[in-house]
Amino acid sequence: MAKRDYYEILGINRSASNEEIKKAYRKLAMQYHPDRNEGDKVAEEKFKEAAEAYEILSHDDKRNTYDRFGHEGVRGSGFGTEGFSSVNDIFSHFSDIFGGSSIFDDFFGGQTRGRSGRRTGGNPGSDLRVTLKLTLEEIATGVTKKIKIKKQVKCADCNGSGAEAGTSLKTCTVCNGSGEVRNVSRSVFGQFVNITTCSNCSGEGKTIDSPCKKCYGDGRYNDETALKIDVPAGVEEGNYMTVRGEGNAGKRSGPNGDIIVVFQEIKHRFFIRNGDDIVYDLFVSFPQAALGNEVEVPTLTGKAMLKIDAGTQPGKILRMRGKGIRHLQSSGSGDQLVRVNVTVPKKLNAKEKELLNQLSKLPNISYLPNEEQKSFFSKFGL
Repeated sequence: MAKRDYYEILGINRSASNEEIKKAYRKLAMQYHPDRNEGDKVAEEKFKEAAEAYEILSHDDKRNTYDRFGHEGVRGSGFGTEGFSSVNDIFSHFSDIFGGSSIFDDFFGGQTRGRSGRRTGGNPGSDLRVTLKLTLEEIATGVTKKIKIKKQVKCADCNGSGAEAGTSLKTCTVCNGSGEVRNVSRSVFGQFVNITTCSNCSGEGKTIDSPCKKCYGDGRYNDETALKIDVPAGVEEGNYMTVRGEGNAGKRSGPNGDIIVVFQEIKHRFFIRNGDDIVYDLFVSFPQAALGNEVEVPTLTGKAMLKIDAGTQPGKILRMRGKGIRHLQSSGSGDQLVRVNVTVPKKLNAKEKELLNQLSKLPNISYLPNEEQKSFFSKFGL
C-alpha cells in the first residue's frame, strides 16, 4: 500500500515552519496516544504514522530530500524513515517530546509508557558525532570509507555485565528489582505517589558485589575500533546519516548509542558544485574560439573530449550530459557545465603585434557597431 504524504498526515502545508510541524505532531500524538486509546490498533498505527512523518519533516536535511524525491528519497541509509516497530521505539526516539517535562507528563501525570517501570538493562550508551570529509569525485559515484573511532566498547571479560567472571548480579535490596522507589504521601486533597529512580542501583534493579577487574563494574571500557561507512552518491555538505548501534556501548549491557556521520565536501581545485551539476571554467585562445577546435577537459571520472564550435563566444555554457553527480538514491546524474573563457595574452613580441595589427584591419576582426549602436551614438554626435 502506498505511503501517505507526510504533510497530509500532519495536516500542514509544504511551507510550514519547524514550530508548526512540531505543534501539528503534538496535537496528533495527544489524539492517538496509546494510553488514551487502549487496545485501539487503528489509533496506534496513526500514532506511529504521525511519528514517522515528524521524524522526516523535523530535520531540515531529511525534509529537503523528501521534498525533492518523495518517499523513495528518504528510504534507508540513515535518510529514510525510522520504521518504528513499536510505540516504545517512538518514546525512546523522541525523548525531547515524550521525556522530561513534556506536555505528555502534564496530561498523563508522568505515567507515559516506555518511561516508567523497571529497565530491561543498564544505561544506554551515548551517541557519537563524526565528520567525514569527501571529495567531489567520491560524492559523484558514492564511496565506502573506513574510519577509526575511539569509543566505549563492551567488556569481553564480563560480557558487559560488570560482574567478575563466576559471579552474578544481585537483586537490589532497596527497590526489590523494580528500579524505582515509590513514596506515598497523604494530604487533605488525597493520596499522592511520587515515583523516583532508585539511587542504589541507578534504576537497573540489580547490584554488583564483585566488580569486573577490567572494566571496574561498568561493563565497558575505552578502545579504538574500525568502522565501514557506505556513503551514497549525491550527498551534500551538511547531510548526515545515522549508523545505528555503533556508538558508545551501554553501561552494564545497556543498548549501544548511534554514530551520526556528518558529511563535509572538500573544495575542488577545478570544479564548482551547483546541485548535482558541476561547473568547469575552460580557457581557450582567440583562434580556438573563432575557428573551432576539439579540446580535452577533465571530468569527475577522468578526461573527455569536447568540441568547440567556430565562433563560440566568451561566457557560453557547453553542457556535457551525465558528467555531473549521481542523484541521491535515484537514477540519473547531473551534467558538467563548461563555461568558455577566451584568454588574452598579457605580453606580445614584435611579430605577434604586427600580425594582430594586420588582423585588426580586417572587417570580421575589427570592431564595427551595429545599426542599433550607431543610432544610440548619433545622439551624442559620435
